[in-house]
Amino acid sequence: MNRRGVTLLEMLVVVSIVSLMAGLSLPSVFAGLDTLRLNEASDSVAALLNVAVHRAERRQNPVQLMVEPANNRMWVRALPEGRERRLEMPAGVRILGVTPRLPDDQGQPRYFLVLPGATPPRIAIDLINERGGRRTVRLDPITGVPVVERPAA
Repeated sequence: MNRRGVTLLEMLVVVSIVSLMAGLSLPSVFAGLDTLRLNEASDSVAALLNVAVHRAERRQNPVQLMVEPANNRMWVRALPEGRERRLEMPAGVRILGVTPRLPDDQGQPRYFLVLPGATPPRIAIDLINERGGRRTVRLDPITGVPVVERPAA
């Protein structure tokens, strides 16, 4: 007799193969998402540093930059106006440290001043994700341009 269709056993084999493939590929998908979050955070930090330098030059007013490693956030404040722009790190990404390091650095807020017509401060902000991926965002004091670096593993 000629039967069409799929038996229950064949369907069970196909479903188990598909779930095995999905289970093997899922960790790499999550690692990719963590890397995307880290890249997004480093690009956002670079953009915030860029805002600080350009606002100081354009408005000819000092700009205050604050980095809070303990709370995973940064903000830029234009001093005479008091306008602020805040940046919270995405989930899974944290601020590891700020360079130049203080001798008794314990995650306390760090303040930097960007002055119009002056050299931007030489700072670097180190970011890390849950899987140990790192990015360093440096503000180049010569050009005033933020640079995102991937430290060697």
